[in-house]
Amino acid sequence: MEPHDIERRRRVALAGHRGDETGARSGLTDDSPSVRATALGALDRLGALTDEDLGDALLDPAATVRRRGSELAATRLGVSIVGLLHDGDPSVVEMTAWSLGERGEHTAVGDLAALVSVESGHRDPLCREAAVAALGAIGDEAGLPAVLGALDDKPAVRRRAAAALGAFEGPSVDLALRRCLDDRDWQVRQVAEDLLAAE
Repeated sequence: MEPHDIERRRRVALAGHRGDETGARSGLTDDSPSVRATALGALDRLGALTDEDLGDALLDPAATVRRRGSELAATRLGVSIVGLLHDGDPSVVEMTAWSLGERGEHTAVGDLAALVSVESGHRDPLCREAAVAALGAIGDEAGLPAVLGALDDKPAVRRRAAAALGAFEGPSVDLALRRCLDDRDWQVRQVAEDLLAAE
């Protein structure tokens, strides 16, 4: 980041702490993606961030801005973010999955489940992990098959899947948790032990 970019970013951030909406809003059209992303946070701090501002951010050419917009949309149910699960940048996809989980967005379950598949889902394990966590946070039964399938993924994803099973009930869940007791990863085994002990 260039020194003058850092200074503009600092000014925009300070505007958010000083009640200066005009100063904060000026950063939305800055040439630097980091300044634009900072402007979103500054406006949010001021309570001046609009759904339109977020909608524009989600279409920004810079992944940094789209990711920040998706994060802030976690509390803005009127702003649609499901489409960003198909973003070309994995960090945007990961953040969007988190936001959808925070929102408890049942309409996103199908899209999240599609990301989870080891064979046909997202190539980045962090995205699969975030999607599994979101499915657990939402707790919709339609997401259970994807969570069960994630128990065959990498260790970090399996841990998330085991934890996500806590949101579901039924024989298939009990069977999966018992299977997790023999997992190669001790953290997966621990999650399963804890959930089975809580029953």
